[in-house]
Amino acid sequence: METNLHQQQSMELTGSSYSGSYKNGRMEGEGEYTFPTGTRYVGQMKDGMFHGKGVLYFPNGSKYEGTWDKGLSKEGKYTFSDGLEYEEDDWDFCDGYDRRFYTERCNGLKPAGQSQLTNRVPPEVIPAGCYDCGDGFYNPTTRTVSDYQHKFLRHADDDEHEWIVRTCRKSWDDVDGPTTKYSADLQ
Repeated sequence: METNLHQQQSMELTGSSYSGSYKNGRMEGEGEYTFPTGTRYVGQMKDGMFHGKGVLYFPNGSKYEGTWDKGLSKEGKYTFSDGLEYEEDDWDFCDGYDRRFYTERCNGLKPAGQSQLTNRVPPEVIPAGCYDCGDGFYNPTTRTVSDYQHKFLRHADDDEHEWIVRTCRKSWDDVDGPTTKYSADLQ
């Protein structure tokens, strides 16, 4: 059995890269696998797959710490970029009863008249014609999501497009109600 202790390799077909141990030409042992999106897996590998303990680090600062078996996560914990840990059983964030952001729950509400539009303070500036969908910006013309540094993340399917357009913060204001200016002589 051939074992290379440490090697760095770029995978041109997928745009990924790997730095770590190899065995028989396959990723094996400790290593770091980087996806083209900037997401990194740091941990144990076996037979070319995530296997054992490892952490996925996402470009937005969040992470998923897990135990993997032949490339599949068997258990783990997701932590948002602001430190909030996801809890499957007793999750009470954005549940309809309490719509505060995590930072508002930790630091208190802003004074009246100073709305907090996102969990990020200050919020990201949305490019013209786009939406802030939480992990980046959505362009409804190209139907693509890019991260906050404008690197491509994914194409949105019909369901995600509909959800973003219906629920996410956009870069423009819609005018509700009359658009004409009233004057004193209209009485």
